[in-house]
Amino acid sequence: MFKSLLSLALLAGASAQAAELTALETRWLQAASPVLVYSQTLKLPIDIIVQPQARATDVPLAMGYDGGRCKLVLSLRGNPQAEAVFAGVAEESQGELIEAMAAHEIAHCWRHAQGAWNALPAGFVEVGEEMASDGSLLAIARALRESRREEAYADLAALAWIRHSHPGAYGRVHGWLAQVRAGQTPRGGHDTRAWVALAQDGSRFGKADAPFEDAAPLWREGLLKD
Repeated sequence: MFKSLLSLALLAGASAQAAELTALETRWLQAASPVLVYSQTLKLPIDIIVQPQARATDVPLAMGYDGGRCKLVLSLRGNPQAEAVFAGVAEESQGELIEAMAAHEIAHCWRHAQGAWNALPAGFVEVGEEMASDGSLLAIARALRESRREEAYADLAALAWIRHSHPGAYGRVHGWLAQVRAGQTPRGGHDTRAWVALAQDGSRFGKADAPFEDAAPLWREGLLKD
């Protein structure tokens, strides 16, 4: 069953094969499979890459973009972050969290495919508050702001996914994400706290069944607070 599901989830060129996966990698991909299958309906160009050994800076799940294709990178082998991200969460309760993480990363791919990466929505104008005279510092500040916006969109898309797919788990997943984001550097590239706070009530995503699109209204509202 999993082998056929993995074959469906992986697009041509993916480097993962079911026989080569560890038990932990299999568990993560099984948990992520609903999002991966959904990505197929959107015709997103996704390759899955399983790292043979995680580097010190690798997060367990990440999205890259190269040559017009999205690269979903799984880095679990020898990666202490794979356990740390779920500190205090029982293994049987981690499935929806992994699914939310997958939705977050697939939302990044969707933004690329939409040609919207780092773009503000219609009606918004870039008005950075930086006053530094050093051009390199201004560039860094802008890059952090753009990263923060994209991470916020992906966080909201992940929450919208859980709202539609696992409504009974929404409060638990939202609480976990809020805790993860609480430790981020203020105004840093992953400081999405303003947006996550707006999504505390899952009903704010409405009743539509298009999670990546459903993130847009709350994302725009959060931009006014950023």
